[in-house]
Amino acid sequence: MGLSPTTPDPRNEDIKVWIDGQLYDRENAKISVFDSLVQGGDGVWEGLRVYDGKIFALDEHLERLQNSAHAMAFDEVPSNDHIKEALFKTLEANGMRDETHIRLTLSRGEKVTSYMDPTVNKYGPTLIILPEWKPTTNRDNDGLQLVTSSVRRNPPQCIDSKIHHNNLINNIMAKIEANVAGVDGAVMMDIEGYVSEVNATNIFFVDGGKVLTPYADSCLPGITRQKVIDLCHENDIPVAEKRISMSEMYTADECFTTGTMGELIPAVEIDQRTIGDGTIGPVTERLRKLHWEMAESNGEPLPF
Repeated sequence: MGLSPTTPDPRNEDIKVWIDGQLYDRENAKISVFDSLVQGGDGVWEGLRVYDGKIFALDEHLERLQNSAHAMAFDEVPSNDHIKEALFKTLEANGMRDETHIRLTLSRGEKVTSYMDPTVNKYGPTLIILPEWKPTTNRDNDGLQLVTSSVRRNPPQCIDSKIHHNNLINNIMAKIEANVAGVDGAVMMDIEGYVSEVNATNIFFVDGGKVLTPYADSCLPGITRQKVIDLCHENDIPVAEKRISMSEMYTADECFTTGTMGELIPAVEIDQRTIGDGTIGPVTERLRKLHWEMAESNGEPLPF
């Protein structure tokens, strides 16, 4: 037998996970084989980050969770107050006040029989709060290498990208292509061949000092993405949403990705084309620092 896998951060070997009103040790944190997540990836989720005793952008994340659950026609969705209380209890039980990322998941819940039809879901949604020690190590990242994926991002006529759902096979297939290529991530195009997003993050470019990002039509309108757009407006940095072609991607002066997990990370190579001079650009560096300052000074205070 091979060696048992180890967690990237040893502190995560003893975490406690919230599942439907109870805290479980890591090895006992399990859901039913009849749960909708197992049966069909039928759930919605959010990623949250804790900075110095505060959960950043919590209200925005909970609003998106509620909107996604409503769009998916979930019944008996827990209130934001209920979810906040569960979040606080989980973080307190783990002694987590900083350097923490939370995967917040709400499935349609358990079924009475194995079947696709949501009418056999009779128990109400399953709420899962999975906190892990994950410091913001990407702040030291000098630049990502990316490739263009052959897997297209779903257009809204297939599934609305504004629903933050758990059925992520398109993005996973794109990430597999990146892994095979030996790079950090995969740029996904829409079905018309314009840039959509990276497999797990939104993407931005800088051209002539102007910040550009794809329309949120075939990509998730990420919360960090919106924070960056807001920061541009507040700091007189030109910004626009537009269709971005492959050649515009290759010839941009700067590129960076955004997401709750990694914040802002520069991308310095796409399909073996160097972006700009191959280092983090001045606009990216400025926005990176502005975002750090905002994230570390704002948020929902923890009550413990």
